[in-house]
Amino acid sequence: MANAQLPQGWTLEQIRDVSGDHEAVVLDPNRTVKWTAVAGADEPMQPEIVLGFHNLCLVKPVHDDDWYMGSLYDDGSIDCWSAYGDLHEALRGL
Repeated sequence: MANAQLPQGWTLEQIRDVSGDHEAVVLDPNRTVKWTAVAGADEPMQPEIVLGFHNLCLVKPVHDDDWYMGSLYDDGSIDCWSAYGDLHEALRGL
């Protein structure tokens, strides 16, 4: 998990406090991530930052300021189905 990183200006403790999940973790972004909000139109995403919250996660893609919420599967892959304009909003949406 050498590539795992926190969002700029955030600590893991802040992420845990805002989300209410005191077991939240930073995950390695080297995984398969898809945007699945439109049925039948799965689009691959290139994650820069991935935050894990048990079976949910938040993904910040490379070259995109939005945060995407999704399901984290046992194989490490993620299907995102909701988007948020900023991290604080996304954390509150968990």
